[in-house]
Amino acid sequence: MSHPITSLTMHRQPTELVENRVCFAGPHSELSIYDTYEQANKVSLKSDALLYCGMVTGAKVMHTRHEQNIAFMPHESFILAPKEEVLIDFPEAQLDRPTTCLTVEISQERIAQICDRMNDVNNVDGLSPIDPNKPLHTLHTQGTQQVLDRLVSDFVQNDPDRDLLVDFGVSELVTRILRHHGREAFLQFTKTMPDANGLTNALSFIEANLAHPLDIDHLSKLACMSRSRFYQAFKRHLGCTPNEYQHQRRMNVALSFLKQRRSVTEVSMELGYQSLSHFSRRFHQHFGLSPRQVQNQLN
Repeated sequence: MSHPITSLTMHRQPTELVENRVCFAGPHSELSIYDTYEQANKVSLKSDALLYCGMVTGAKVMHTRHEQNIAFMPHESFILAPKEEVLIDFPEAQLDRPTTCLTVEISQERIAQICDRMNDVNNVDGLSPIDPNKPLHTLHTQGTQQVLDRLVSDFVQNDPDRDLLVDFGVSELVTRILRHHGREAFLQFTKTMPDANGLTNALSFIEANLAHPLDIDHLSKLACMSRSRFYQAFKRHLGCTPNEYQHQRRMNVALSFLKQRRSVTEVSMELGYQSLSHFSRRFHQHFGLSPRQVQNQLN
């Protein structure tokens, strides 16, 4: 299925060859679509608000004050804190094959509102706006891609409820960003202090045994909780069930292995999948790309 941006060709006639921009304003947010038609280096991008970046076609190389030479490809998210600058290289851009990306600029006020609401609903204080000390770069799931596709359609359509739909879409996107950000902070803490509490103990065991089926009774004992309390605590902190979390970790590790140019068969076997077809199907469902497509993007 084609990306909603492809339907906007008539609005995107180039007036600039580098970062030709078309933008659409929404409540507390703004969508921009950038097309670059020639190779370029060290093009600056920053915003006074949080900036969500998603690749559509082609590839870019990102340079931040924390890290250099970050490959940025389709189905990946790159999130910049307010006033954080990134310098961008466009190694593949051509006049007949532009590099296309989108950004969604979201006001700090809206992010704070959603963050407070999530903390109230989940009865935790672990979710906070994006850490300004490190941009968030991740290959997002098919669910996040669907949110982006719908959000683009909501921004550009002439619908009487357009602003309401855009605000719903932005809220869902920010919720996913904050959940991922808060979870990553908790997981980093778990790596540093695996025996800090029962939940970190169970998470460490899952990480060390990704290729094996989960035994919930054993995990509950490690966490010193009943099954029901373990499920509740796990979902409150991780946003998913233990089985869903193991699947997500398997997928992320698989992606890391594929980027190391390991074979699909080897990755599938190492992560405990019974068949290559089952692994490939789960990977495609999660990322919207097949393992082979990921490998081809690295060539």
